[in-house]
Amino acid sequence: MSIQPAILLVFALCIALPLRAHEFWLTPVSVPMVAGDTARLTLRVGEYFDGELIGFSAPQTQDLRHYTASGNIDLRPLLQDIPAPALLVALPAAGSHMIIFNSQPNTISLPADAFHAYLHDEGLDFIKTQRETAGTASMPGRERYRRFVKTLISVAPRPGAAPASASAIKPDTTSLIATGQQLEIVPTNNPLAMLPGDVLGVRVMFDGRPLNNALLKAWHRRGGQTLIIRSKTAADGSASFDLPYAGPWMISVVHMVPAAGVKEIDWDSLWSNLSFNLPGKL
Repeated sequence: MSIQPAILLVFALCIALPLRAHEFWLTPVSVPMVAGDTARLTLRVGEYFDGELIGFSAPQTQDLRHYTASGNIDLRPLLQDIPAPALLVALPAAGSHMIIFNSQPNTISLPADAFHAYLHDEGLDFIKTQRETAGTASMPGRERYRRFVKTLISVAPRPGAAPASASAIKPDTTSLIATGQQLEIVPTNNPLAMLPGDVLGVRVMFDGRPLNNALLKAWHRRGGQTLIIRSKTAADGSASFDLPYAGPWMISVVHMVPAAGVKEIDWDSLWSNLSFNLPGKL
């Protein structure tokens, strides 16, 4: 049985989280897009869905792809070695577009207390239990982390364009595609077709299999405050959120496993994030 989501309203700067507990996301595109437009995409890192720009660069990118109903293309040729503040992506066709970004691994070491606080905040207390069982709970948390993020973009037909025939119209399932990210949040209904108050279903996959009992957070900022809705996945990796407001949202999840074959690293952590702009009521 899935656990019902709980809503927590967080006031920025009121709670001091461990330095490591930073989200990383593709900024949702909230400006209306039409076929033929170019989207300006940015990466951000921070807390409470409020963060600093992080440039796109080839050395830090493992994969960068653009998905549409007609397939997907590799965007890595657009990158340079020197970080660029934004990535310009052409949107030639109407419908849902999805951009995914997978980072290269980075490492960090945290004091034991900070590491355990971060584990608790991300729903990873089972890692603390494993450290206690192994007798390493007082040692620093040595971690290698990777980011697996995606954003969805709604693109309307260009005004005056000839409408497609009824026989040519197909369901828009781009947002539902599982791209093969090692840790991935896959919507089970299209967030770009929702309205405030609708329920978003998702499934969390790790190494291609459903991830059970993972803590998910849905983030939204309003009036300088951050709304967080929490939910945990069921055995089939599924969870759901009732999203009450229009505007930018992101869904995040973190998973951790023991690192194998690396002396300097004890844990591999994987951070996944899905962002989108929820349309307002007509």
